[in-house]
Amino acid sequence: MKKYLTLENGDQFVGTAVGDLTKEIKGELVFTTSMVGYQETLTDPSYTNQIITFTYPLIGNYGISLHANQSPTVAASAVVMQEIATTVFHYQSVMTLDDFLKKSGVPGIAGIDTRQLTKIIRKHGTMKASLTNQPLAQSSFNKAKSVDMIVKSATFSHPLDEDPDHVVLVDFGVKTHIVESLENFGANVTVVTPEATYDSIAALHPDGILLSNGPGDPEDYSDFLPVIRELQAHYPLFGICLGHQLLALANGARTYKMVFGHRGINHPVKNLLTNEVVITSQNHGYAVDIDSVNDTPLEVTAIEINDQTCEGLRYPGRPVFSVQYHPEAAPGPHEATRLFSEFIDLMHTNGGVQHA
Repeated sequence: MKKYLTLENGDQFVGTAVGDLTKEIKGELVFTTSMVGYQETLTDPSYTNQIITFTYPLIGNYGISLHANQSPTVAASAVVMQEIATTVFHYQSVMTLDDFLKKSGVPGIAGIDTRQLTKIIRKHGTMKASLTNQPLAQSSFNKAKSVDMIVKSATFSHPLDEDPDHVVLVDFGVKTHIVESLENFGANVTVVTPEATYDSIAALHPDGILLSNGPGDPEDYSDFLPVIRELQAHYPLFGICLGHQLLALANGARTYKMVFGHRGINHPVKNLLTNEVVITSQNHGYAVDIDSVNDTPLEVTAIEINDQTCEGLRYPGRPVFSVQYHPEAAPGPHEATRLFSEFIDLMHTNGGVQHA
């Protein structure tokens, strides 16, 4: 069965339908350069309602496991591949990628030139695209079904023991492995929604606050910025990805939409305080305007080596910091995992509530 990928600029690709054969979708077309970790990528809430193009030519060769999901369901709206593996070789595999997509109700297209497609995105930038079962005329492109980019999160707790390290995690679209990473370093985690108030968070008696990753434009979460300003004045705070951008906005910096974003597991980041370089996992289409940080109380602590974008911030004099990349990886290198330990140490050093 044929499937048609139509780009906002008029380019069209014809391939073979995989996954949910009947569903048609419109979304933001992005690409990831990750060679592995397709299951983690598809279930990463930061990809909510995006059409993911895998640049690596063969996807699905080690199947799907029971333990790699980063959220309960597939977050991506559709998948674009050059070749999807039909035979898998891994002892933990319980189904093929195609079966996983069918079970999740996610359509896909295979058999197209993803290298050419990626070059188009790099040249023209991230754009809308439609995946349909019939050729789509450009005149009807804007009538295709669109999707909401905001993740609907829920409040829940992960009680471990009586350890005093209690992290309240604000869920803008958190990956499962972020929660697991905090727990691995001994923290009890309570997850709350962005609708939480400062008073409701304070009533949970946290030792620290984590602002999670998530999809979309950080300015869409402007209602939560006053809460961040109060939280950073009283608690150790750590922002990851979208959380990093929100920390910047809360302190007067600006963000902007990147041409095609950072999505992959091989982005080099330089720590400006130590000159150390780590290879990081990233997934974001917006970035902090590095020049705008000069007019805030924040300090830039890290940059992406390839394009010099802002990758880290801190609030001098306060136990507050953030990174644009994903220290929990999943998928990706684990060189930055120690940031969770540093966050826990900040909670110990600052003894919980910090009265500014």
